[in-house]
Amino acid sequence: MDYFNPQLDIGEINNLSMLGLAHVGDAVYELMTRTLLCAEGHAQANDLHHRTVEYVNASSQAKAADRIQNLLTDEEMRVYKRGRNTRVHSVPHHAQISEYHAATGLEALFGYLFLQGRKDRLNELFLEIHREEL
Repeated sequence: MDYFNPQLDIGEINNLSMLGLAHVGDAVYELMTRTLLCAEGHAQANDLHHRTVEYVNASSQAKAADRIQNLLTDEEMRVYKRGRNTRVHSVPHHAQISEYHAATGLEALFGYLFLQGRKDRLNELFLEIHREEL
C-alpha cells in the first residue's frame, strides 16, 4: 500500500465511517493548505501556523464547502451530505454546530476523494475554494 497514493476501491471506502473519512480528509485539507501557504512564500513558522489555523477551522471550512457546492457531482454531494449529517461526539467551543457539521462534510469529501486517488479533483476543488486569494 502506498499511503501517499492510495487507490482504494469504492467498496473499501464505503466500509469506512463518515468520521473515518473526515479524519483522513482533515489531514488532506490541512496538508494542502500548508503547501499552499509555503508555495506563496510564507516561511516564518509562526506565520505559517497562524495562517493555517485561519483556513483549517470549522468556520472557514464551512465557507469553503459553500464555495464548491455548485461544482459537486451527485456522488460527491451525497458524500458531503452524509458527512455533514453524521452525528459528531463533540464540537469545539469556538464553533457553531452548523459550521462544524459543514466542515465535517467537507473533510469527509476530501477523505473520500483522497482514498480513491483522485488528486486532480481534490486540486480542482481546493483551487476553487482559494480562487479569490490566488
